[in-house]
Amino acid sequence: MVKVLIIEDDSSARLVTKLHLRNEYQVVEASDGMEAMELLKHQSVDLIIADVMMPKMNGYEFVEQFRMMDKNTPVLLLTAKKEWQDKKMGFAIGIDDYMTKPVNYEELQWRIRALLRRAKISNEKQIIIGDVVISEDFNMVVRGEEKITLPKKEFELLFKLLSYPNKIFTVSQILDNIWGYDSNSDETTVRTHINRLRKKFADWNEFEIVTIRGLGYRGKLNE
Repeated sequence: MVKVLIIEDDSSARLVTKLHLRNEYQVVEASDGMEAMELLKHQSVDLIIADVMMPKMNGYEFVEQFRMMDKNTPVLLLTAKKEWQDKKMGFAIGIDDYMTKPVNYEELQWRIRALLRRAKISNEKQIIIGDVVISEDFNMVVRGEEKITLPKKEFELLFKLLSYPNKIFTVSQILDNIWGYDSNSDETTVRTHINRLRKKFADWNEFEIVTIRGLGYRGKLNE
């Protein structure tokens, strides 16, 4: 059974979330970021739901530390804050999704399923969008008889964006994930690779790369 970690200092809110999830998922709990980090030293989870405002270590601080040891497990932040700058901060440090309180638990279930589906795509090393197959093993995109083999960095960039459709990746995240922390590459490198991908797949309607002005890029599936 899929294991979900809930990090929430309000015990009543934590219990309500657990009650809504326990029929579909194995739920483990932590009351703050520090307790969660200790728990994660001893067991793995498939998805994390974390509140932002917590004592000892808040949600942003938790995600920053967690991403140093795990870049793949989906993280969804819950917060009472609705300002765009708060969301921008969350995406910049590596969250996968964001919900504002009060929580609509039906919507939370949808978002959890979407995040788990994206994680499954990443683990299986291929993405299927209608008739399109994007294979990580061969750095290849196939549609019927059409086959396009991409250079390594272009493929990694495309695969990353389409593995998490609609998730916004900042330029900094893309550089760290694709080129590495110690690379001399910069925003121009990312923009050049994005433009090359757009040109190669200009007549492919199954997917596209969308620019989010002032923030970064996201992959969009047109299934």
